[in-house]
Parts: sequence; structure tokens; C-alpha cells
Amino acid sequence: DPQARVMKMADGGFRPAYNCQIASVAEGQIAIAVDATNVGSDRGLMRPMQERLAGLYGHAKRYLVDGGFNKHEDIEWAASQGIKVYGPPANSKHGSDPYAPRPEDGPGMAAWRRRMKSLHGKSVYKRRAPGECINARFRNWGLRQFTVRGREKVLTVLRWFALANNVLAGHRLLAQAA
Repeated sequence: DPQARVMKMADGGFRPAYNCQIASVAEGQIAIAVDATNVGSDRGLMRPMQERLAGLYGHAKRYLVDGGFNKHEDIEWAASQGIKVYGPPANSKHGSDPYAPRPEDGPGMAAWRRRMKSLHGKSVYKRRAPGECINARFRNWGLRQFTVRGREKVLTVLRWFALANNVLAGHRLLAQAA
């Protein structure tokens, strides 16, 4: 696949792959947006997803994101938009406190560090855990390897998985409400 990129895999090998992103409503486990890129890291993908979600649903007041999304520039941008980001800080190679303010931190980054150090910030972030069930469900349904070529086809497969997830989650939520 000429659009795929050779990426390091969880098993230590290197193969052509896509980096798939799933935005969800954590409590209901509903997928609200998907994307597939040929970028090997999640760093820098938070802002494009936030902008896409804002275009679809309007700006949210807060986003709960995976630890790999925490790029300083994206957190500063989100703060400038009035969005509170909740995501774990990366552990430092030097053993320094990941919550301690850094000289290069802007006001958004400093606020994010304070927020994530607080008990409230940690309790809000725990609400993201049910969203990981979507990833596990996709794996259980066999989404381990794409058998199509090209980003658009990969996105189509990803959308079908999201649709199936949402139909089943909708049935579950309706049964709980009854």
C-alpha cells in the first residue's frame, strides 16, 4: 500500500500500517469520529481531531485524551479555545516530577499540569477508561490488520466497525433505559 507507512508494531516488528484514531463519548461507548493517518505517533493529532469534532458537534468544554496525544502546542491551543484537556503527563526520562511547571510552559500547559496533578483532574481522567472498550471490541471483532489498500478504504472499514459498535451500544443503552 503506497499510502501506508512502515511503523513499529507492538510485537517489535516493522510493517506497513495506519495509525487509527477513534473519538468517543466515553460513558456510552459511542464512537463519534474516526480517522486513519500514516503518522507513526499520536503526538500532534489531538488538535486536528478537536477541530473536526468542533465542526461536527460544536466546541466541547473538555477533552479526555490518551497520554500519547499530549503535545504542548495542542494543549496551549486548546486552552486558548477555552477547552480543558485531561490526559496523563509523560514520565520524564530524568525522573523529574511530570506535574512540576517548566520554564518553557505557556499558561495553558501550566494550567494543564496543575489540573492533572489535582485529585479532581485525576478523577475526571478516569472517566476515559470506558472509551478504551471500543478499541478492545474492535480487536475482538477481528480488526487487527486491514485487508484493503489506501487510506480511504481503511477509513471505510474503520467507519463500518464504528457503526457496528454504535448500533450495539445503542441497543444496550436503550435496554438500560427501559
